[in-house]
Amino acid sequence: MRPNTEQDRAKWAAGTAAIDAYVRDGMKLGLGSGTTSHWFVRALGAAVSDGLDIVGVPTSTGTRDLAIEVGVPLTTLAEVRRLDLTIDGADEIDHDGNMIKGGGACLLWERIVADASQRLVAVVDDTKLVDTLGAFPLPIEVIPFSWESTRRSIARLLTRLGHPDPDLRLRTRDGEAVVTDSGNYLIDAHLRVIKDPLALDGQLNWIPGVVENGLFTGIADEMIIGHPSGEHEIRDVHNAPSARPSTTR
Repeated sequence: MRPNTEQDRAKWAAGTAAIDAYVRDGMKLGLGSGTTSHWFVRALGAAVSDGLDIVGVPTSTGTRDLAIEVGVPLTTLAEVRRLDLTIDGADEIDHDGNMIKGGGACLLWERIVADASQRLVAVVDDTKLVDTLGAFPLPIEVIPFSWESTRRSIARLLTRLGHPDPDLRLRTRDGEAVVTDSGNYLIDAHLRVIKDPLALDGQLNWIPGVVENGLFTGIADEMIIGHPSGEHEIRDVHNAPSARPSTTR
């Protein structure tokens, strides 16, 4: 499978560059979700067929299925204590490496795999790089029980953090609530501009009923930005502050 559109060529450039720049024999890898990560997984499958010796832990059932299809050997976090590296995408990423993730409903598994990794490299096409996060709706994963009450609590927190009357929508598909791989719902916060990502990331998960949120602050060590020309650039963002303690640093 080859990229056909300019955006897909940029995603392919970022995803494939990660193999040359970071992947080595014997590595245990976290395999991200989303379209750019899936270009990486496809390229990884080709490298495995050429003799590359790695194992991967997928961050979603979709990534798992793709990895099996292209021949990437898989393991689990029950079987390995620590991953060397995770390669994952983003729906938005700022110049410090802070990300919005979860457009594909995989944010909880992505966070778990990232936290089990020594390093995380974000792979994105150049349209995902922004000055300020928030144009992409912020996904918040919540348990189904009394999700309406959880949404009201989220609204109160957002108001305190400078987002009055926030537009909070339960994610649906074909008239039914979208259910994540862990059996939860998603509330998408349409904020336009996130004024303080660190404050929001640090406080959202304290709300009862919130399982995880899609603000990944201070988690990425580097980011690879792909361009439609096939070129890419790598930026070091490992010094960016994180909203919460992490075992990856």
